[in-house]
Amino acid sequence: MSNRFYFGDDDSSASSDDNLPYPKPLTRASFLTPDFDPTTFLSSLRNRHQTLEDLRTELRTRSQDLNKELLDLVNENYHDFLSLGSSLKGGDEKVEEVRLGLLGFKREVEGLRGKVDGRRGEVEGLVGERKRIREQIQVGRRLLEVETRIGELEERLMLAPNGERKGEGGEEEDDISESEGESEEEEENTGITVPRLRRHMEQYMCIRQLFEKIGDDHPFLVKQEERVLRLKQTLLLDLNSALKQAIAGGEDMREDLLKLLGIYKQMGQAHEAMNVLKESKGRPG
Repeated sequence: MSNRFYFGDDDSSASSDDNLPYPKPLTRASFLTPDFDPTTFLSSLRNRHQTLEDLRTELRTRSQDLNKELLDLVNENYHDFLSLGSSLKGGDEKVEEVRLGLLGFKREVEGLRGKVDGRRGEVEGLVGERKRIREQIQVGRRLLEVETRIGELEERLMLAPNGERKGEGGEEEDDISESEGESEEEEENTGITVPRLRRHMEQYMCIRQLFEKIGDDHPFLVKQEERVLRLKQTLLLDLNSALKQAIAGGEDMREDLLKLLGIYKQMGQAHEAMNVLKESKGRPG
């Protein structure tokens, strides 16, 4: 088909297409732009030196080619789809195999979980047992400390196993040699000094604190209550004697009197000191 342009109605004005440039074919990329617009595309073809009919023929040919490509693509995909259906024949058996495999895996996981839970229970039990043993060891150490301190205080107070006192004198040399106003003359006159009474009181209060930490209802401590009671009574007897001597000493022993009252207060036996003071005031001077 010839490509011609016509100017006016005069045949003599027609020019041969041999003198016009041959238009290039429409490219496929021209239709693939994201913002493709038919009007804009057609307006860009004004310099193709091509008749409208030739342009329509070329566009129609391009459309037919595209339709053919689309049909070939659909046929190809349809063939693949049919092949996929054929390959899925017998898929129920495969699905069942997978399901059985998953069930087996689930049982294994549950079995492992049971073992882990069992191990966790054993570990928790062992940790609890270790904690209980540590607590028992701590209690045992405190019980040994109670026994030691009771024995030491009995020795200092010169208490025999039957509860009677062994006799006056005989305190340890380190106690006798301690100062805090204690002199040899005072030791001979009073028999027992305020510093020594304070040490005895502190030892006794330490024993009571250990009783509270362990628990007074502990079987071992229940058996020691009688010994501790004897310690308390003996200590109070010594305090009462020392307080009476301080009262009898008047102003010269006022400082010892105040210290002794402080010892009574720390022991929680202030009422006992008041009884001694009342008894002393009631006596004829």
